[in-house]
Amino acid sequence: MSENSIWPEHEQTQELVRAVATGDVAARNSLLERHRAALRKLVHFRLDRRIAGRVDASDVVQDVLLEANRRLQDYLAQPQIPFHLWLRQLAQDRMIDLHRRHHAQRRTVDREQPLQQRFGDRSSLDLAAQLPDQELTPAAASIRKELEQRFLEALDQLPEIDREIIVMRHVEHLGNSEVAVALELSEAAAGMRYLRAIRRLKSVLTDKDVE
Repeated sequence: MSENSIWPEHEQTQELVRAVATGDVAARNSLLERHRAALRKLVHFRLDRRIAGRVDASDVVQDVLLEANRRLQDYLAQPQIPFHLWLRQLAQDRMIDLHRRHHAQRRTVDREQPLQQRFGDRSSLDLAAQLPDQELTPAAASIRKELEQRFLEALDQLPEIDREIIVMRHVEHLGNSEVAVALELSEAAAGMRYLRAIRRLKSVLTDKDVE
């Protein structure tokens, strides 16, 4: 996990998971509570603006934590993925359910809200700066430094699958192995999907076609 990840440090989480498995009630509360801030960021970023006007992100987070508490024993019985990825999936499922119940189109819930609005007070974002130089042409590198707004607009033009993996890598700061688990891909396939997404992003930024 990247040190810039929105999710709490993995080793400490694992220690709490092991303690919860022994019946430690305090550890159970700590495990869930230490993920509240990360869930809040995730929900705030991904919640459809048509829903956000009627649903408070904090209420969504609370619902996710209650669901996690209810299903925690099932997770502990078969912890097939890291805890934060399991919790992340619960949050996504909750938002998809909200989206459907509000009669929105059935697709990723963050599509209709422009990226610029969903980043909140992250003025610098650091998104464009994190893209590896070798993945960008000199023209795109210049754009990266001077036109962050264009970068966000370009990201919003990508196909849903490309935008999702870039957001996972550069907003949530998930590592390639975590992305692979979350998307149920091999690490090699996740890496290739990420590189393709970066190339497509570069093509939008530079107004060039990419095969």
